[in-house]
Amino acid sequence: MVPSPYTKTRFVQELAIGTEVAELFLIGTAQQLQAKNGPYWRLEFRDTTGSIGGKIWSPQSAAYPSLAPGQIVLLQGRVGSYREVPELTIDSLDILTDEQVAALDLSLFMRASRQKPQDMLEELQDVCRKNMPHKPWRKFAQLVLTHDEIAPALLTAPAAKAMHHAYTGGLLEHTLSVCKLSLRLAEQYPQLDKQVLLAGALCHDLGKLWELSGGLAIDYTQEGRLIGHISQGLERLTPLMRKAGLEPELVEHLQHLILSHHGTLEFGSPRLPATAEAIMLHYADNIDAKMQQVETALADLPQDESGWSGYVPSLERALFRAKPSPQPAPKAPAKASAQASAEKKQDTPTHPLPQVSQCSLLLKE
Repeated sequence: MVPSPYTKTRFVQELAIGTEVAELFLIGTAQQLQAKNGPYWRLEFRDTTGSIGGKIWSPQSAAYPSLAPGQIVLLQGRVGSYREVPELTIDSLDILTDEQVAALDLSLFMRASRQKPQDMLEELQDVCRKNMPHKPWRKFAQLVLTHDEIAPALLTAPAAKAMHHAYTGGLLEHTLSVCKLSLRLAEQYPQLDKQVLLAGALCHDLGKLWELSGGLAIDYTQEGRLIGHISQGLERLTPLMRKAGLEPELVEHLQHLILSHHGTLEFGSPRLPATAEAIMLHYADNIDAKMQQVETALADLPQDESGWSGYVPSLERALFRAKPSPQPAPKAPAKASAQASAEKKQDTPTHPLPQVSQCSLLLKE
C-alpha cells in the first residue's frame, strides 16, 4: 500500500547495491521486451537526485500490462548491478492514482538545475547585451529571450531526454554554458566573429523547446519525432532574425551554425560545419555536453575521493575520478601581511639623522 501521508524518504543517490527498497519513484522510461523465458519490463526510475534502471522479469511482468513514463509508483525490490551499474529488480509495483499524485511534492521526483532559472535567464540576457555591439544582433537576442513562447518555456525545459542536462532547467543551463565557453574560445582565437558565434550558441538547441515535452515525463513530441530540433529551431527563429534587421549574409551564417552544430552527418547534422565559427560551436556544444555527462557519472562517488564509476552507455566506458594535484597553502590575507610588515619595520633599529651626517662629513674629509 502507498504510505499515508504520502512521503518520499529515500532517493536514487542513496541506493547502494544489496539494498532492499520500498519507495516512491517516477517512471522515466518503460519498454516491454522479450527474453528467453518470456516478456519483461525494462524501466528507468527517477527522482530529484538522478535515475536508476530496473527490470520486472517474467512471470511477474504479466501483472503489469501497461506501464508508461510519467507514472509515479511505489515499488518494492532490491538493488543489484548490471554491467557494474546499480539496477533495481522489482518484486511489485503500485501505480498511484491522480488524486494520490496530487498530494505529493512533485519537485521530489524531477531533477532540476542547481542554478535558479530566472538568474540564468538574466545572466544570459546580460551576456548577449554586453557582447553584441552590432545593434541587429542585440535586437535579435532580445527578441529571442523575451519571446512569449520561448522565454517561459526556457525556464523549465530539459536539454535532452537522457543524454545530458536531462532535467528541469537543463536547456537554459546548457545554453548559458555554451555561450560563455564560446566567448572564452573567441578570446583565444580573435579571428572568429564573436557575435555570430554567440548567436549560434544561444540558438543551437532552442528547437528542443518543441522537440521535447516538459513535465514529469521527458519524451519526444510528435513534431519532435517527425522533424527534430534542428529544423524546428531554424523554422521558428528565422523570422526573428529577419525582424531584428540582420543583414542577409548574417542570417545565412547563423542558419548554417544551427544546421551544422551536431558536427557530422551520422549525428544528425543536415550540413557539416563549413566556417570557423560553425566548427567552434560544434566543439563548444560537445565539450559542455560531455562534461555534464562526466559530472553525472561521477556524482555517486564520495566527494574528494578517487575511484571508478559504473559503465556509462552514452560514453561507452567507465570513468575514473583521479586524485587531484596538491594545492599550495593559501596565502595570508593582504591586510595581515601589511600589518606584519609594519610591525617588522617598527622592530628594526634606525640611526638618527645626525649620525648619518657626521659619517658624510668624515668621508668628505
